[in-house]
Formats: sequence, C-alpha cells, structure tokens
Amino acid sequence: MKRSNTATEFARRALSHLNAGTTDQAPDVMVLPVSTYLDKDRFEREFETIFFRHPQALLLSIEIPNPGDFVARTVMTKPILAVRGKDGKARVFLNVCRHRGAKLCQDGKGNQPRFVCPYHSWSYDSAGKLVGMNGRNKFGDADPSELGLTELPSAEAAGVIWTILTPGETLDIDAWLDGMRGELEKLELDGWHIVDQRPLPGPGWKVTMDGYLEAYHHDSVHANTLSKHTIGNLLVHEVYGHHQLLTMGRRNLDELNRKPESEWEAETYIRQIHCVFPNFQLSGIRGGHCLVSQILPGTTPEDSVTIQTILASKKPETPEEIADSEAFSRMALVAVGEEDYPIGFGIQKGLRSGANDHFLIGRNEPGIQHYHRTVAELAGA
Repeated sequence: MKRSNTATEFARRALSHLNAGTTDQAPDVMVLPVSTYLDKDRFEREFETIFFRHPQALLLSIEIPNPGDFVARTVMTKPILAVRGKDGKARVFLNVCRHRGAKLCQDGKGNQPRFVCPYHSWSYDSAGKLVGMNGRNKFGDADPSELGLTELPSAEAAGVIWTILTPGETLDIDAWLDGMRGELEKLELDGWHIVDQRPLPGPGWKVTMDGYLEAYHHDSVHANTLSKHTIGNLLVHEVYGHHQLLTMGRRNLDELNRKPESEWEAETYIRQIHCVFPNFQLSGIRGGHCLVSQILPGTTPEDSVTIQTILASKKPETPEEIADSEAFSRMALVAVGEEDYPIGFGIQKGLRSGANDHFLIGRNEPGIQHYHRTVAELAGA
C-alpha cells in the first residue's frame, strides 16, 4: 500500500496509548515452536530463499558518494564489491576475477579507478568491464566484452543501495519496498554523515532480530540507556507489506497533553524504528543521530554478525557536536553489545536445553509476530 503517514499522526496515536495505558496489539498470542530457531534444514532453506533470492539493503549511498568509491565486503559467504561508476551509478558485483576466480580485492573501502586481480593482473574498471589482460597476446582466444565482473541486481533508492545476492534475479525496488519507501525517503539519508561503523558478533539471526522488533523489554534491559529516552511497552505498529515501522513515545510525550496540536513538533516526541525486511533497521534514538543495524546470519542457526553504523544529521565539527556524537555512539554500543546481545546469547544457549518446546509471542509484540509470519511465507514453510 503506497501510503505515508505524518509524524503528527504517529504522535497522536502514541499519546492516545500513553493516556489510556495501552499499546498496539496483534489479534492474538502467537505460538512459536522452538524448532523455528534451531532446525538446520529450515535454516538452510530460509537462508537460501530469503537472503539470496530477495532484495536487501547492502550499503548506505553515503558510503560510496563519489565516482571510484568502493566497498568490498563479505556478506553471508558472498564476496561483494560495490562501486560508484564514473557515470555516478552505483553497481554491485561479485568480488571474483573472471579468469580463475581469485578474490579481486580485500575487504575494505577506498577510491580507485581500476581493480587489478592479485593473481594474474587482469584489471577491471568501475563499471565492471575487463579493461586489461596481462600478456593478452600469449593468452589465446578470449573476448573481454564477455568477461566483465559478474554483476548482481541492484538499485539505489531512498539513500540506500539494494541488491539481490544471486545473479540473474529480478529486482523491482518499488514493489519490494511498498509504502516503506516513502517512510525511508522522509529520513533524507543522502544528507547524513557517518560517525562510526563496526561489526558486532551476535546470537542466531532470529534471536537477534526478535530484540529489534518490540518495546516490551526496554525498561528492564535498557534502564540505563534507551529507557531514559523512550517509554517501554508502548508501541504504534504500522505494516508496509513485508516491512514495519515501530513508533515509540519519548519520555516527554506527556507534554503534548498541554499543547494544541498545531504547536506540536511531533518528531521530538516520538522515536521510530524502520524495519526493512529481512535485516535492515534504522532507529532514531534521539535528535540528530540515527543507528543503522544490518543483521547478517552466520552459516548456522547459532550465530550472526551485525554491522552497526552511527549517523549524524550533519558532520560533527565543534567540540560539543563531536562529544554528542561520541556519546550517542557509545550508548548504541552499550545498549546493543552490552545489554541486548548478552541476553540473546543466553537465549541461544537455552534453546537446546529442553526447557521450552515453544514460545508465546504476546499480543504486545506484533512486530515479532509479523516478522516470523513473513519468514514462513517467503520461505514456503
């Protein structure tokens, strides 16, 4: 559904819940078998179908803003090379030489006009074309026009570079994002500045994702971090196809009871988490900063890696701005790496204990319910 709600509408709904002591709810409690998290055959089917056959966010556009900028990264076993071409277009390739399959360049980022294979010095330009063959006159018949880097389906939209990790798939980004594209465009991600980026080891993909999709745990787990800024167990839940927008009330939300709606600056009273299926989360925790989380499954149901990126709405320049960005970055690291994920690791270990054969996902956890139903739908479970 192509709709785009206003911040005032979300704030109005959050305030209504605050005053009534309620929250958005699913129709019923969901029974979720523990095997959902553990079954290896199911995991492999979901891994292949969801993460290799459907679009996902790869990079923020601001990670490769200029021609020649590139990021090389291993994404769930796939060696990926994203490059901004001379024509300004972002392209995504498999980071594999077409001669003998060597990795073209090491994981990292930078700017360069050509990529030269370390094995036999075949070279490719920023559009993936083979532009140099070492000793070509001795090599034999080979058509360079047929030996460019293997390109992955990709699109750039709403300040994000999206890709499908399997060559030859069709990517229709408008159809995939549905109404979430409009919500992402409101963030104007093209104008943000990267403050920090780091990998965080996490428990299994689903255990990790569950923690991003509800506000039920905030007051108990994040009493010293997020709970200082947002109200726990109060959620406005909006669905856009496979994707979700979670809106929480900030601690100052009650002030709106004493202001006419025409004077509201709604964005200062709510916190929103944009949950783009299957693994891309954008969370505005407090003004001027945003936390981006990309949850990448490991090769088993037991582990994952999160790429955590800290954004500021403008480049921090004054001592006060730099200190503020550093404080936000530290809070995000503590909230996730020291509060959420240790509990997640404990859950992961407890899954095989036999204590539970199923979990109950509450009516106040509609985000988790929607996510698991979407996984089952797309994986044909």
